Amino acid sequence: MAGLISSIQDGDWKEFDQIMKAEIQTTQDVWPMLTPVVFVPHAESEYQRLVAVLDDLIDVVGEDENHPLASLMEVIGVLIEKYEEEHVPELTEI
Repeated sequence: MAGLISSIQDGDWKEFDQIMKAEIQTTQDVWPMLTPVVFVPHAESEYQRLVAVLDDLIDVVGEDENHPLASLMEVIGVLIEKYEEEHVPELTEI
């Protein structure tokens, strides 16, 4: 997809728009199957569930940056980090 975006000429925006609409439709179709795994945690229990998902992804992906689920692992890590920044107090040195 990134290659498509960088190669778009002025006249190709209509084609790009059609492709994006199809991608969004596909996302909408599969989203119900992804919501147990990809969600913004708003409570401690959701945070814990997301941490468990990340742990399972780490077991599957490991350190393979080319793994198909590597970017999902990164997204979930960002969601966890954001929750921690907002809800988990920082430890201070004594």
